[in-house]
Amino acid sequence: MYKIMWLFLLVGLTFLFSEEMKPWITKLNSLSTFEKHVLVDKGTERAFSGEYVNTKENGTYVCKVCGAALYKSDDKFDSHCGWPSFDDAIPGAIKEITDADGSRTEITCANCGAHMGHVFKGEGLTTKNVRHCVNSVSLEFQKKTTADPQLKKAYFAGGCFWGVEYYLEKMAGVKEVTSGFMGGEVANPSYEEVVGHGTGHLETVEVVYDASIVSYETLAKAFFEIHDPTQRDGQGPDIGSQYLSAVFVSSPKERETIEKLISILEKNGLHIATKVLPAAPFYKAEGYHQDYYERKGSVPYCHRRVKRF
Repeated sequence: MYKIMWLFLLVGLTFLFSEEMKPWITKLNSLSTFEKHVLVDKGTERAFSGEYVNTKENGTYVCKVCGAALYKSDDKFDSHCGWPSFDDAIPGAIKEITDADGSRTEITCANCGAHMGHVFKGEGLTTKNVRHCVNSVSLEFQKKTTADPQLKKAYFAGGCFWGVEYYLEKMAGVKEVTSGFMGGEVANPSYEEVVGHGTGHLETVEVVYDASIVSYETLAKAFFEIHDPTQRDGQGPDIGSQYLSAVFVSSPKERETIEKLISILEKNGLHIATKVLPAAPFYKAEGYHQDYYERKGSVPYCHRRVKRF
């Protein structure tokens, strides 16, 4: 009698298990040999080889097998370890399992059991003191596609746009900084035309920022601190009309903010040369001007941060 009961129980459990796995069988069968090696056999991809090691876009990382949401881009950080790193997971999305030898803790998708990588604690890399070290091949990235109503643009001219871009793009809340030209009389000018003083443009950066994270005033304060707003003929050794200091404002409120900051600086004894001009068409500079110092691995030669507020 007991044998019969155990037989029915075993059959029932097998049926339930097969039913639970059915939604992912097709996906499992479509995985490559290497993907199966990592996701099923708990292998590891080579350091710095994964697709998502340096991904910084906004979105959600989901399990490659079942599609469950596992990590948010806000929790991703650069640990320099060679694998995507997160200091938190979506609540209930990840299961932790201590390895058989007790030396490490494996992390798997709590929904389907697919292998993700390992979790490490106590390294002090972030305030949460946790690092989920995840194989890129275990994930799929779903980029955030909905428009963010808080994204705004600001335009600053402070000498060579390489240096202004370098400092502003490092600020929290800044999504993108583009080097280009504004304020001239010629459409789509080339760099050679601008430096030839025949177009009237200033080297300008376009800053795309999240107003829910960083304010326009905070950006403007940084602008006045990363260049010399008192120099009237250029910036540092870069002399010429295209290097003049200016802020191109897009609204009365922006103008009010800039004029307030200039007033503060002048009350502190500075003779501000920065012009406040109405925003005009912005023209992106050639590709070799974008992220110049990041690509060269160097720092600006005529810009530095000086506390003024």
